[in-house]
Amino acid sequence: MTEGAKQQIAPQPWMVEPATRAVLGALSAGGVEVRFVGGSVRDALLGRPIGDIDIATPASPERVIDLLEKSGIKVVPTGLAHGTVTAVVPPRHFEITTLRRDVETYGRRARVAFDADWAADAARRDFTINAIFLAPDGRIDDPVGGLADLRARRVRFVGDPATRIAEDLLRLLRYYRFEARFGTGIGDPQARAACRTAAHLLPTLSRERIAQELIKLLDTPDPIAVLRMMQEDGVLAVVLPEAHRLDRLRRLIAIELGPDPLRRLAALIEVDGEGAVALAARLRFSNAWRDRMQDLSPPWPLDPQGDVQAQRRALYWLGVERYRDLALLAAEGEVSRSRLVELLDLARAWTPPVFPLAGCDVTALGIPAGERVGRLLAAARDWWEASDFTPDRAACLAYLRELAIGRSSA
Repeated sequence: MTEGAKQQIAPQPWMVEPATRAVLGALSAGGVEVRFVGGSVRDALLGRPIGDIDIATPASPERVIDLLEKSGIKVVPTGLAHGTVTAVVPPRHFEITTLRRDVETYGRRARVAFDADWAADAARRDFTINAIFLAPDGRIDDPVGGLADLRARRVRFVGDPATRIAEDLLRLLRYYRFEARFGTGIGDPQARAACRTAAHLLPTLSRERIAQELIKLLDTPDPIAVLRMMQEDGVLAVVLPEAHRLDRLRRLIAIELGPDPLRRLAALIEVDGEGAVALAARLRFSNAWRDRMQDLSPPWPLDPQGDVQAQRRALYWLGVERYRDLALLAAEGEVSRSRLVELLDLARAWTPPVFPLAGCDVTALGIPAGERVGRLLAAARDWWEASDFTPDRAACLAYLRELAIGRSSA
C-alpha cells in the first residue's frame, strides 16, 4: 500500500473477477462513479477472505437499476427507501447503495436524503474501519481515519459513539463483536462509556438480532477478553444473564479444535436442561439448536476417565457429535490433552455397530406381541453392549433363546 494523501493497493482478485467486472462495466457505461466500501474493503486491507461485496455510488437507485437492467443483470430492489438495490451475478450478490445522509433517525430505521458526497456518507456509518472507500483501480479514500484504526487494531465509532448507538441500538452489540474480531480486547473508552449508558435499552431489540450477535461473537477465535469487557460494562448481564462461566469457556477454548458457537455458549452459561430450553426459547433458536443446547447442559452423561469399553458404550448412545461435544465440555480442566486426544480419536475412528436383533426375532420364538417382547429385546441389547458390542447375530439369537425359555442366569 502506498502512503500519503493518495493511498492505493493493487486490485484484488475479487475486484477483477467476471461477476464484479460485469457490474462495474454496466455502471461505468452510464458514466456512474462507484467505489467499494464496508467489509470487503476492510477485510481486503487486512489480507483476510472477503464476504459480501458492497458498492457505493452517487447515482440514484433508479439510475442504477436502469443501467444494470440494460446490461441484462438481474436487480432486486432490496431497500429502495434507503437507496439500496442488489445486483445478482452468480455466484455473487452486490449490494449497491446511493450516497446518503440521515435526515431523521428512529431506532434501526432512518429517513435519508440522497444528496451526500463521499465524506458525508462516511460520516453516517458505524465504525471508521467500515467507512473506507476503495476505487476499482485500487485508490483508497479514507474520510474518517479508518486506515490508521485498522493498523492499530482500534475499533472506533464514526463521530460520537452515543449518537451512533442512538441511531441504531444494534451497533452496541456490533461494537463488542467487532472488538473481538478486529480490536485488541481492551476497547475504546468513549465507546465503552456509551455502551454502558445504553445497555439497559438492549431488551428493546428483537431477540433474533441479539442471538445473531451473540453467536457471531462466540464464533470469533477468542472472545474471552471482550466477554469480560461486556461483563464489566453491564452488557452481558442484560443480554445473557446466565453467563457465569467465563472460566469454563476459557478452558474449553484452550482445548477445542475450532470455534463452535453453540458449544461455547453451553460452556459459558450455568443452566440445567430446563434452563437451556428456556434460553433457547428466549433467543428464538431453531428446534435443532434448542435440542442441542439441552443435550449439552449438565449433568453430562459422560465420564472422560472411563475405560475404552465405557467410552464405546457412551459413543453408541450419544452419537459422534454429542460425544465429541461432551468430551470437550467434561474434559476442560479435568483431563490431560493427551487423554482428550484419545477420546476424540475414538469418536473419529470407531463406527458404532447396529444391534443385530429386532422385535420380529423375539416373536419368531413364539413370544406373543406385547411388553415381554420389548423387555427381552432390551435385555439382549444390554448383554450385547456389556460384551463390548462383539457378539454377532448368531450369538445374540442364542442368548435371546436362553432368555426366552428362562435358562439364562441373566
